[in-house]
Amino acid sequence: MLKLTKRIVDDFKFPEGAISAAGKPLAQAFLWDAETRGFGVRVSRDGKRSFIVQGRVNGKELRLTVGRLGVETVDQARDNAREYLRGMRLGIDPRTVAKERAAQTVSLRDVANAYMRDRPLKDRSKREIERHVTTTFAAWQDKPVASITRESVTKRFNEIRHHGLRGGGPAPAQANQGFAILRAMINYAIREYRKPDGSPMLPDNPTEVLHKKWVPLKPRRSRIPDAKVGAVWSFLQKSRAYAYNRDTLAGIDLVTFLLLTGARIGEASALIWDRVNLEEGWWHIPDPKNSNPVWLPLSEQARELLSTRQRVAGSPFVFTSWGKCGHITDPRDTMKKVSEVAGCHLTPHDMRRTFVTVGVAHCGIDLFKVELLTNHVPKSVGVSEILCVRRFAELAVG
Repeated sequence: MLKLTKRIVDDFKFPEGAISAAGKPLAQAFLWDAETRGFGVRVSRDGKRSFIVQGRVNGKELRLTVGRLGVETVDQARDNAREYLRGMRLGIDPRTVAKERAAQTVSLRDVANAYMRDRPLKDRSKREIERHVTTTFAAWQDKPVASITRESVTKRFNEIRHHGLRGGGPAPAQANQGFAILRAMINYAIREYRKPDGSPMLPDNPTEVLHKKWVPLKPRRSRIPDAKVGAVWSFLQKSRAYAYNRDTLAGIDLVTFLLLTGARIGEASALIWDRVNLEEGWWHIPDPKNSNPVWLPLSEQARELLSTRQRVAGSPFVFTSWGKCGHITDPRDTMKKVSEVAGCHLTPHDMRRTFVTVGVAHCGIDLFKVELLTNHVPKSVGVSEILCVRRFAELAVG
């Protein structure tokens, strides 16, 4: 035992050929400090050295690393060791303290990554979570979840609700969605991250303060006005002839496909040719929003549209794009022009509502069957009716 100094520690090397009392080669060697009992330096066979502390807690011997050579000085490591030893004499296990401290410093980003890793989420849901973490909660993402308070939740919720992310105007739907995601992630953290005694890292979820503050939203009912459906259809047909590049044509055809099928934008935009059968007249959605794989019939107009789509070598997608993901995701230019023709602002999902309205009100199709064609089962439908729906789908495709 020597009083450890920088020179002594630097000169300490692993003793080649050293063996234990049992006659086995040593994997590591120790040099103990004469000034602070229990403090020392350890060297491994490959030459790695670290400062350590050794003591007892409630009769059990512990040996812990308190610093790395080259990161802490000998004096800094000795001070750390003294703190550990003082706690050990009081019956405090430093490993328990470290675990509790780690639990309290878990960041929102850590929780989001773990939540997306452990939950069976679709890619679309993961993108929404990522978007809110990096925008709505950008100021919080690198801070401990434990630092998110009820007051800060209320303040941020009201900011988004009344002013939007960048002062662009009220965004109540974004406020609701963002904080619903935050609520789910913190509930996950409460279940997943525990203190050493088993109690939750957080006593409660700070988003519960929003219990009576969620913004009631009216369901969207926008669609192409009845008197404008023909004009929109004519515009889309004529636009195909004047499309000036592949992406423009793909956007026009995607919007037309939405209008002809009532499909959701995410399901239609990522459609691949392997899930289309033009001879038998159906297309397949393997993982729709309701998680029920479905085969849906194609009308003659939809079959004609797809049959004239040019297949791009090396691309599996029907509505190909030069973009990073390989297919059209947001036909905003086409939707802007369609909105001008219709005389009102329209979104891709409004094509779905238009499909339902035209099918029921003007084509005389039963609402129940239209719900089937859009792969949407009403809440009032029971198990036996769901089975009938699936059988109807098989007959429709067959």
